[in-house]
Amino acid sequence: MLCALVSPGITAAEPLRIVALGDSLMAGYGLAEKDGFPAKLQAVLRAKGHDVEVINAGVSGDTASGGLTRLDWSVPKDAAAVILELGANDALRAVNPAETRKALDEALRRLRERKLEVLLAGMLAPPNMGAEYSAAFDRIYPELAQKHSVLLYPFFLDGVAAVEKLNQRDGIHPTAAGVDVIVERILPSVEKLIAQTRANQKD
Repeated sequence: MLCALVSPGITAAEPLRIVALGDSLMAGYGLAEKDGFPAKLQAVLRAKGHDVEVINAGVSGDTASGGLTRLDWSVPKDAAAVILELGANDALRAVNPAETRKALDEALRRLRERKLEVLLAGMLAPPNMGAEYSAAFDRIYPELAQKHSVLLYPFFLDGVAAVEKLNQRDGIHPTAAGVDVIVERILPSVEKLIAQTRANQKD
């Protein structure tokens, strides 16, 4: 008779699990866990009525190839969707854009093969890398998003990059206030990700 103890409208369904797979920007480098992107995103989504769990699968220092190497165990079987944020370290280290593209292409292929919905968080090459490098690197994300039919958020650090007060002393990693800006700006895209995931679960 346990069901009699459950109020109308309350469901025992598991929360939608979204894996935030990325590098130090996702891991929350230099921040308390509660101030990192996954925790803040989860809090905002829950406040808006979304029954979700955002899993922090960020590893500081990861390149796109590094993220690919651990993808299969970083994204558990009960995951429903993935926010994929990789490539910032590739650009900082001047990794050949072809190598970055290959790794992200394979990561997206594997995720889609598992029927997971994906939001690809794009990156832009630093201005000091030069026009040729930037042109090759920056087009990776929109082209792969189109190829694999996934949602695209063009630039993960939109509104934060190069804004001194929103970054830590290194000028690269956002402060807690910087994370708030990222969450606010990416939120509509994440809500689209959730809607697509819920719709596919009904099929």
